[in-house]
Amino acid sequence: MSSQSVNAALLSMEKAEKHFHGVHALKGVSIELRRGTVHAICGENGAGKSTLMKILMGVYTADSGSMRMKGQPVHFLSPRQALDAGIAIIEQELTPIPDMTVAENIFLGREPMLFGIFVNYAELNRQAREVLGRIKITLNPTRKMKTLSVAELQLVEIAKALSYNSEVLIMDEPTSALGEKETDVLFEIIASLKAQGKGIFYISHRMKEIFRIADVVTILRDGEYICTRPASELDTDSLVSLMISRKLEGQYVKENVPSDIPMLTVRGLARKKSHQPISLELRKGEILGIYGLVGAGRSEFLESLFGVARADGGEILVNGGPVTIRRPYDAIKNGLAFVTEDRKGSGLALILSVKDNTSLTSIRKFNKNPFINRRRESRDVKMAIDFFGIKTPSERQLVRNLSGGNQQKVVLGRWLLSNPGILLMDEPTRGIDVGAKREIYKFMSDFAGQGNGIILVSSELPEIMGMSDRILVFKNRALCGEVRRPDASEELLMRMAT
Repeated sequence: MSSQSVNAALLSMEKAEKHFHGVHALKGVSIELRRGTVHAICGENGAGKSTLMKILMGVYTADSGSMRMKGQPVHFLSPRQALDAGIAIIEQELTPIPDMTVAENIFLGREPMLFGIFVNYAELNRQAREVLGRIKITLNPTRKMKTLSVAELQLVEIAKALSYNSEVLIMDEPTSALGEKETDVLFEIIASLKAQGKGIFYISHRMKEIFRIADVVTILRDGEYICTRPASELDTDSLVSLMISRKLEGQYVKENVPSDIPMLTVRGLARKKSHQPISLELRKGEILGIYGLVGAGRSEFLESLFGVARADGGEILVNGGPVTIRRPYDAIKNGLAFVTEDRKGSGLALILSVKDNTSLTSIRKFNKNPFINRRRESRDVKMAIDFFGIKTPSERQLVRNLSGGNQQKVVLGRWLLSNPGILLMDEPTRGIDVGAKREIYKFMSDFAGQGNGIILVSSELPEIMGMSDRILVFKNRALCGEVRRPDASEELLMRMAT
């Protein structure tokens, strides 16, 4: 491929404007994607990144501005038009059809047919295996989507986007649910796509990823274009400074000091096919980290502990006394709270308001038979909004209209109102910008510093090392070892996990 063709613009946008209900989401943003490059789009939650990408994909229509594909003017009114023009997207928020198979989800609307009437399932599954195999995914194409983990759903979404053989690929937080191993495979795919002359828009809040794969970086802030720079001219500090326009002191806020007093003791908690018997102890004032690769049983263990799924055996003690947890209500009653991995799927009710989501688990305390004490409910919800700095026009705003970071703060605000002593956090900063991450880290440190306890599950090694007092490593659905904070290194944890 000639240098001229490599440098040619595949896709460009000029002066894009977009308003939502009086909010100026994009303010005259211009951007250009060239062949054979990874163009990272960086900015805090709410900076306009996803809005810009959805305009490129025809999900939204810009209020003004123009777009060109390979030099020719284009105006997409639907995602189908964008796909036909050679643009595909891997979205951060997954939208699988649960009761369909992996193969049916990948080729939805493009199924091979017999006699133009019946779906050729043999050929459909063959094509799905080929696409999955191309990116080293070993999933059975006949599995129902509802049986997959969040990480496996993300891999299927990647396979689906790649199956279109598009010239432009938009990746919106593609590694947010992936472990180190799956991320490495994705980056190999990206390198191959670059070599083929494809262009990739890449959105991620993980600085390490940006500097590993990006050629060019564009920064957006509050819907405005700030600048475009070669990635080689930036470092983490300069990039963060451009993104947030304020000084960010130390990413990991850790001031809690753990005691020797156990507040949660787990003995032999087991669930068939999900995790082997697990025994651990969480101490007052401690952040206990759990690290492992995708499929190691970390999330499944938290689900058993919280009563989301019934354990087959084992014993749980809270503050020295045995408790029975058969359902989430039992866990909440005993002072546990659970920030789930999938905030859209299981953490939030997207069709409800910020107020309704925040008060959901504490509604009993607002009960004034036979009515709800709305004044007290609004007061407590406002307290949570102020405490976490949730950016919302009002408590009546639908939670689905908030940015990812603010949605996660709503989840935390909900649990704050239930006054828990033990907080289970599964990938709490997935898909969240550096500023919001720091705010969540500070909350975690303060929460533990008040004599409470946190179990933190994370796939990000820097996060697990930066915030944990002790780290437990899971492998093959079992607890395989423990590392004290001073002894932890990325190499040691990865070696134990593999």
